[in-house]
Amino acid sequence: MASEEVKLIGFWASPYRFRVEWALILKGVEYEYIEEDIFNKSPRLLELNPVYKKIPIFIHNGKVVLESLVILEYIDEIWKNNPLLPQDPYERAMIRFWAKFADDKLVLSAYFAMCSLEDEKVKAEKITIAMEALERIEGELKGKSFFGGESIGYLDLALGWISYWLPVFDEVGSMKIIDPIKFPAIVSWMNRFANHKVIKNKLPPRDKMVIYFQERSKIISATLAKNK
Repeated sequence: MASEEVKLIGFWASPYRFRVEWALILKGVEYEYIEEDIFNKSPRLLELNPVYKKIPIFIHNGKVVLESLVILEYIDEIWKNNPLLPQDPYERAMIRFWAKFADDKLVLSAYFAMCSLEDEKVKAEKITIAMEALERIEGELKGKSFFGGESIGYLDLALGWISYWLPVFDEVGSMKIIDPIKFPAIVSWMNRFANHKVIKNKLPPRDKMVIYFQERSKIISATLAKNK
């Protein structure tokens, strides 16, 4: 399969891009990574993803696949080794449910809590939503090494950003969404996941992440304040 065309277009700080890269590496798939400037979108991006106009974009033998969770499933179906999803239909359905739940309830609430520099009320509301989501996820993880059991699976990849991005959000936003007392299973999983040989060798520089998200939080906070 080394002769196949496998390309991934992404952005250096995007957790959605890293989901896909982690899956490809776990599967042993050779690929070409192409960096995209999401603040000055290229004609290539607009042509390949005219609907959402965002990354990641996955290209396999000329076929374009969009949306990171969809891409994960595509990769798992094309490359059968080291399966990410279980065979049981119900188990697969529940994994998809929790992946979407986290994207809907946790990602944006944590991000906007970080960006609510001028509005403590909004920040508190967003932190509450994020922590309520983590409580649900904590219940799904108890008693397991990984969401996938004893090895990294689809849901681990989908939620992997929690292990690295969420602590950065906490630092930048001067908040504490990740509480080891409230979420002991998640914190233990974070350490196992982030220290897995595939994951720890494929992460963006933390100091660069902190600077980037500090800048983004200031810009977004100012925009939100202006639009109030």
